[in-house]
Formats: sequence, structure tokens, C-alpha cells
Amino acid sequence: MSMVHIGMMQSSSKKVITKEEWEKKLSEVKIRKEDMNRLVMNFLVTEGYVEAAEKFQHESGTQPDIDLGTITDRMAVRKAVQCGQVEDAIEKVNDLNPEILDTNPQLFFHLQQQRLIELIRAGKVEEALEFAQEELAPRGEENHAFLEELERTVALLAFDDASTCPVKEVKELLDNAQRQKTASELNAAILTSQSHEKDPKLPSLLKMLIWAQNQLDEKASYPRINDLVNATLEEPVT
Repeated sequence: MSMVHIGMMQSSSKKVITKEEWEKKLSEVKIRKEDMNRLVMNFLVTEGYVEAAEKFQHESGTQPDIDLGTITDRMAVRKAVQCGQVEDAIEKVNDLNPEILDTNPQLFFHLQQQRLIELIRAGKVEEALEFAQEELAPRGEENHAFLEELERTVALLAFDDASTCPVKEVKELLDNAQRQKTASELNAAILTSQSHEKDPKLPSLLKMLIWAQNQLDEKASYPRINDLVNATLEEPVT
């Protein structure tokens, strides 16, 4: 028997759940509005949408679990890193809570690494070399992972124009994605220091939905949600 025939038999053996049946089952699931509101507030607070959080608090009566005023300070730190102003970001985070960097050597190293990247980006070769030797090299001697990151970063100096580096793993350090990665790590550390989840719950729930649908695909044909933005139920494949 061919693999095609086997696949067709397996497909035909799946239980088919119509859209009407599925919608009826969904309507029987009761979710409290208060829980949905807390989920939305959690996302707004964690991602730093302070104005939206304030408006949502006023309209829904949902209280955030942290002072909304701290969001503005946290977003100022995050924006500074995203703009390449790492020294400014370090000063701001120390004003918020100096223990954040004192107790997280990996985060502090990544911020110093980002400072080095910004110096290289600006073409300040001598200053970059001096900074690498004085600030990063001693940390690299104590930690092998830090040393590898330092060597990868310093490799950018081998080119007159760092953006022409042919090694993808090295050149990508100049991408905005690298700034975003460092900014996100710092943002998560600030949230943790405030006893708040470092990641919003909503994306995790969406990932769980995708995983659950993939598991269910093996057993049944049902109205999937492929459009996560609009949560549209697709007709089951029969």
C-alpha cells in the first residue's frame, strides 16, 4: 500500500468537528471579564504602554499590580539602549535600583558589550580598543562565555568599515536587533526587581494555543484558528 493511501486512510479516520459544534463548545466555556481585563493590563504594563494602561485602568477599573509611574522610567531606560545611548541607560537604571546591575554580572557585561559596539559603529577605533582592554577584557578572563562574546565583538575592528564584515555572526552585532536584545534583557531585569513577571502572559497563551492545535491536528479535523489577530475559525478540512 502506498504512503499516499496510508495518509488518506489516516486522514479519513480523524474525527470531524463541524464549525457549529465547535462554536457551541466554545460558548459553554465561561471566562470572567475580570480575568480578561487583568490579562490585558498585564500586557500593557509589561510592554510599557503607560498611556494605554492608564486609560484602560480608568475605563475598566482594573488595577495594575505595580505603580504605573515606574513604567515611564523603565521605558526611558529601554529607549536609551535602543538608541545606542548605553551610558545614559546605565545611569538611569542605577537611579532606579543600583542592585539590578550589581547582582547581575551577565547583564552588566552585555551592556558594556553594547557600549563597545556603539563605539565601533561610530568609528572610534582607538577608544573602542581602550574600552575593550580596560572594561571587558578583565571580565572575559573570569568567564569563558564573556571572552567569546568579547572576541566576536572585537572582530568588527578588523575591517575599515565594520558593516562590510562577511561573517554573519559578527556583522549582526551591528543590527538594531542586537540593541533590542540588550534592551529586552535589561527591561526583564528591571521588571524582576519590581517583583513583576518579565514576560507578558498573553504571548505565552497564544503559544500554548498553537501547541494545543498542533496536538489536536493529529486526532481530529476541527475549526482551527490560523489568523491569531482576528481569531477567525476556519472551516474544518474533511
